Amino acid sequence: MRRGSRWRDSYRSQVRVCVRTGYLRQGLADGARALTGGGRHGDTGFYVQPTVLVDVKPEFSVVREEIFGPVVVAQPFSTDAGVVRQANDTDFGLTAGVWTRDIFKAHRIARRLKSGTVWVNTYNAFDTALPFGGYKQSGWGRELGEGAIDLYTQVKAVNIQL
Repeated sequence: MRRGSRWRDSYRSQVRVCVRTGYLRQGLADGARALTGGGRHGDTGFYVQPTVLVDVKPEFSVVREEIFGPVVVAQPFSTDAGVVRQANDTDFGLTAGVWTRDIFKAHRIARRLKSGTVWVNTYNAFDTALPFGGYKQSGWGRELGEGAIDLYTQVKAVNIQL
């Protein structure tokens, strides 16, 4: 018997690409339309094409699940309240992205989003001084930043009557 993980990197990568392309296939079968991408990239390696899906409905798995791939679902909205309602209508809340020229609108929307990280006019930008972690089913606790210290701390209260 060999030591080490049974889940070699290549096998893990293959599983990841199968999961992601499964979401894409299901989304397309449900009625989503791919503006670009929509499947696996190439015959070798384990890559998914960068994909933009439109014409989706709130109940589609590509809207409700965390895909963790180069996939974005674009949904129209007409009001700030509408976009916040759509964004928060999920069991997950790891990250969100807001693009706007209005910094006051960015702050208003970011405050109302149930997401652990909100990027404004950027995406996937990290700073080790900032805490990272999700809301709801996207995780508990925080990595990075001062909040990460809590993961390694046990608090004890001792109450003595003298």
